[in-house]
Amino acid sequence: MQATAEALVAAGKGILAADESGPTIEKRFKSIGVNSTEDNRRAYREMHFTTPGLSEFISGVILFDETLRQKIADGASLVEALKRQGIIPGIKVDKSAKALAGFPGDKITEGLDGLRDRLDEYAKLGAHFTKWRAVITIGPNIPSCTCIEANARALARFAALSQEAGLVPIVEPEVLMDGDHTIERHFEVTEAALKSVFHELFEHHVRLEAMLLKPNMVLAGDDCPQQASVAQVAGMTLRCMLRAVPAAVPGIVFLSGGQSDALATEHLNALNQLGKAPWQLSFSFGRALQAPALKAWKGTRENIGAAQQMLHHRARCNSAARSGQYSAEMEHSKA
Repeated sequence: MQATAEALVAAGKGILAADESGPTIEKRFKSIGVNSTEDNRRAYREMHFTTPGLSEFISGVILFDETLRQKIADGASLVEALKRQGIIPGIKVDKSAKALAGFPGDKITEGLDGLRDRLDEYAKLGAHFTKWRAVITIGPNIPSCTCIEANARALARFAALSQEAGLVPIVEPEVLMDGDHTIERHFEVTEAALKSVFHELFEHHVRLEAMLLKPNMVLAGDDCPQQASVAQVAGMTLRCMLRAVPAAVPGIVFLSGGQSDALATEHLNALNQLGKAPWQLSFSFGRALQAPALKAWKGTRENIGAAQQMLHHRARCNSAARSGQYSAEMEHSKA
């Protein structure tokens, strides 16, 4: 497991999050006028996973339950398509966030019931790592301490069960950027959430060297009138991580969390330019990697090549950001 965790954050590489739930991928398909049928979802994933040269920049892919079981045109599974590329397949195992009873506005992620058996099945189907997402919202009087603690405990139980099954857990406590909160408030909540998560991970005997953390970057709310600069985001994000994340964790794979594809890359680049981190600072982007490819694909076979070029380009940009070598000029030199 430790070798897998380290391989997922290998130099110059990051993770493609392709684990959208049914409603999420339906919304994305609607934006390009494509119906969310099983065949279309399979074709979309196959387009991503068979992109030539993708493994140069992508170490692993997070799959959805349906995707883990699907096959490509030549009869091989999508898992096998990834392994042919030298890319590690993983699986999202949570059952999404629901309202936390008694705490209006707060959410709790469900999915622990039956997880042990599902993890055994996923391992047999070829997964090598797992992911669980907690959702923490900032607003008037939220998040509550109960929300933070309950989600931290669920993340720890998920991580312990994953390691029991021989799978590397990616622990994702996401403090949303939705709202008008300041970057200082986002810092405060993110720090509290991370400290609670690692307390519970310790209590549940999770081996830190065999896991990865997938947090948000520290940002002002998207409705905040005072937006932070790239340098401020990088500086406050790194300071928050240094306060809360043990050095034993091999890597931090940041989520994009609603940022534009280019801005997420700029922030990751600035973080790595600071050069003070005890962990690998990488990425686990979903929409920020897929959005240009989705627009180019438009649901047609004729556009697969163009869509793959867009995905390859975004992966290459984020690979450069891993070492602080990304520049705006790269956006004008697409593959």
